[in-house]
Amino acid sequence: MTANHDELLTLRDWLRYAVSRFNSGGLFFGHGTTNAYDEAAWLILHTLHLPHDQLDPFLDARLTGDERIALARIIDRRVVERLPAAYLTGEAWLRDYRFHVDQRVIVPRSYFADLIFDDAFAPWLPDCEAVSNVLDLCTGSGCLAILLADAYPDAAVDAVDISADALEVARRNIGDHGLDQRIRLVQSDLFAGLADRRYDLIICNPPYVTAAAIDSLPPEYRHEPMLALAAGTDGLDVVRRVLALAGEHLGPNGILAVEVGHNRAIVEKAFPWLSMVWLSAASGEDKVFLVERCALPG
Repeated sequence: MTANHDELLTLRDWLRYAVSRFNSGGLFFGHGTTNAYDEAAWLILHTLHLPHDQLDPFLDARLTGDERIALARIIDRRVVERLPAAYLTGEAWLRDYRFHVDQRVIVPRSYFADLIFDDAFAPWLPDCEAVSNVLDLCTGSGCLAILLADAYPDAAVDAVDISADALEVARRNIGDHGLDQRIRLVQSDLFAGLADRRYDLIICNPPYVTAAAIDSLPPEYRHEPMLALAAGTDGLDVVRRVLALAGEHLGPNGILAVEVGHNRAIVEKAFPWLSMVWLSAASGEDKVFLVERCALPG
């Protein structure tokens, strides 16, 4: 510990110090927080084993020598290694849901989370208890499959990913949430391992980053598995395959929802024949499109 660190006595001191380091280091935020202050608060509270949503009561608390060493280390790692805070803490949050994450999966931040929380599929699936089969395609950490299992309590949920490493993370999260009997994990290249199974709802958060965007990604994103991000020149390599095959795996009144981030214009240009509805969530508008079974081939 340096002499400068010895001068940082209270949690408030360390919060100010971390914010200054993060701002001066030009860090990028987007893996659970959007600014240096929130990122600093998250890392400090986690490192000190304090409640993640209670900062103010502890601001004037003095830290022990060991606590200051621990904070100095994690702040340095965030600045020097440019690791997302979620990888440093081993956790990510979607509202009140906590998930384990590591570098085998991308950090959970899907627009689908708000859509599921806010029951955005209700116009097409008005009776959640009548939904019997749900698919989370490209599940990654399994976080969306877990939210779907809670949103549709009578549904069997399949969670599919091509990555065995990602499915190991998903298995841990599913176990942590007590949903081992509700969620089935399947290692598969999209629908290949699902035989003729059909679903009332399929959601897919596929890789959709364009080649140009990949080239300009901040360092934080380069710690995430590229398999879960890169999707060809226009970002639609996986989306094309999903749209070509999804109709064979939807029930007569089933719906497909696909996240494509900021690629709405690219999607509409690529699929002018497709009748789609763009959904709005608190976290962003026009990032997810929905298609009914009758609009899909197959």
